[in-house]
Amino acid sequence: PLKLQSSGLHVSVLAFYRQPKMKLELCSFSGYKIHPGHGRRVTKVDGKTFFFLNSKSESLFFQRKNPRKIAWTVLYRRKHKKGITEEAAKKRTRRIQKFQRAIVGVTEEKLKDLRNQKPEMREAQRAQAIRQAKEANKAKDAKKKADKSKTAAVKGSAPKAAQNVKKSAPRVGGKR
Repeated sequence: PLKLQSSGLHVSVLAFYRQPKMKLELCSFSGYKIHPGHGRRVTKVDGKTFFFLNSKSESLFFQRKNPRKIAWTVLYRRKHKKGITEEAAKKRTRRIQKFQRAIVGVTEEKLKDLRNQKPEMREAQRAQAIRQAKEANKAKDAKKKADKSKTAAVKGSAPKAAQNVKKSAPRVGGKR
């Protein structure tokens, strides 16, 4: 009963609003909400639990019917875009605006020159850059070889200690 007091609402009304929300399940076949005290819960041997709103959806589920092909299910309605408001369905796509982003250290004039450059010129510049990179790699490899030969000469001057390596015994018993 609703009784208003000068200080506020009656205690029983406040207690109603403080109650925890009902736990609603979803039907595994139809997708409809199942309120407490309704429906049926099925647990398979492998531990999977299914909730069914009624025997109709349970029966169709165990017949392995596809809910996307049955007109009254939520999945069918989603797939065929039923009941969607028109505003949400018709979203306008914005056209992409093209603009030139600045590159650090390159002016707009230089960018225009590069864009208007002939392919032959571009190929020549690329070949030159590759040649320079190869020369730098060769110089680096030569330096590595020189360092390696120096370290080998230093190590080679020290006498090596002879090690006795015992030969393993022959195998017996044929194929394994």
